[in-house]
Amino acid sequence: MEKNQNISKELIRGVTDGIVLNILSQEDSYGYKMTQQIAHLSNQKYEINEATLYTVFRRLSKKGLVTSHYGDESQGGRRKYYQITDAGKAELKDFQDQWAFSREIINQLVTGELKNDK
Repeated sequence: MEKNQNISKELIRGVTDGIVLNILSQEDSYGYKMTQQIAHLSNQKYEINEATLYTVFRRLSKKGLVTSHYGDESQGGRRKYYQITDAGKAELKDFQDQWAFSREIINQLVTGELKNDK
């Protein structure tokens, strides 16, 4: 992989909900902080823009997978924090199970290499 190569936004689009739920399962977060966490976790190979992130937050909120609340910052503007719900934790577990199952199959499909089952 080249040093400056980044992950395709098209490839990652289908898993952004799972990424966001995973980060929120570790701690409550707000938009800017989450963009920084995603960049860090991907070794700067993927950066989500805030507009995309807030679309994900709205979608997850409508499904009851996250809730939001305002923080108590003493300086600057109040931040809107997002928190995963119990339903969100269940959705994350389901996503992680699907991902573990799918990644091996997708790898076989795109490389043509069949993994031998033992």
